Amino acid sequence: MSRRKKGLDISGWLVLDKPVGVTSTHAVSKARWLYQAKKAGHAGTLDPLASGILPIAFGEATKTVPFVMDGRKVYRFEVLWGVETNTDDAEGEPVATSERRPTREAILDVLPAFRGQVSQIPPKFSALKIDGERAYDLAREGEDVILEPRIVEVHRLELVDMPAPDRAVFETECGKGTYVRAIARDMGRALGTRAHIVSLRRTVVGGFSEEDAISLDELERLRQGAGGEQGLADALLPVETALDDIPALAVNRAEAARLLNGQPVLLRGRDAPTFQGTVSVTADGALIALAEIERGELHPRRIFNLDRP
Repeated sequence: MSRRKKGLDISGWLVLDKPVGVTSTHAVSKARWLYQAKKAGHAGTLDPLASGILPIAFGEATKTVPFVMDGRKVYRFEVLWGVETNTDDAEGEPVATSERRPTREAILDVLPAFRGQVSQIPPKFSALKIDGERAYDLAREGEDVILEPRIVEVHRLELVDMPAPDRAVFETECGKGTYVRAIARDMGRALGTRAHIVSLRRTVVGGFSEEDAISLDELERLRQGAGGEQGLADALLPVETALDDIPALAVNRAEAARLLNGQPVLLRGRDAPTFQGTVSVTADGALIALAEIERGELHPRRIFNLDRP
């Protein structure tokens, strides 16, 4: 019996447009199979009900996942007034109802309370862990799940449309850990009614947007087309795409050699950076490391094994 191949050493970001009805785990598995990639991960789970941007990291790009996870996210979502569910979306069972339907004016009046630093209780059906168990697993088993409120950052929340008296469409830009389902639930309660999400689409994650996105069906066509592997490779973005929001620092070849060996580099001269913190380090135009500037020294934290000139 021949030994099973472990996969190809592919590095880069795939900005997948995840369809409704597919879990993030399944989407990553399918993309990894299409690329025959040795290593893959994603930056931010999307519920099966949700569609949109699911950034998938292959190979060395997995080292940059935290920078994408920490980035802002933009969602467009539709709320149904009058019914609250146990999952806070259309997949759950109704737990409370109301005949009240909010007016446009009433909705606009409550929106400021949901912007900025907001205290939010995550949905019971979430991936958060309680004593080592996922909250959604406990909730499915009928246990009384109690999650503590936490502070999240909502940078923007706007009313986009009201297609029917019992429906409203919103767009929000929020930080890490924000549950859009909880925003809908809490808005319903604040408006004297009940609410849950019936559709949710993520349009931006960090530096990745719909302009970069490609569907699983499109990837299948690329794989089966004349271009084959090259067509799939062309759909990938460089590893450093995830690092656009942090400072970049170029070093010479001697300094690069020290960093690649895990040794610090002393920063000196007029052009030496004066700030502290994380930088992406390049040599001859190629990404080589993530490093920390501390007291005038550059300390390597993550080394990238990418093709270099």
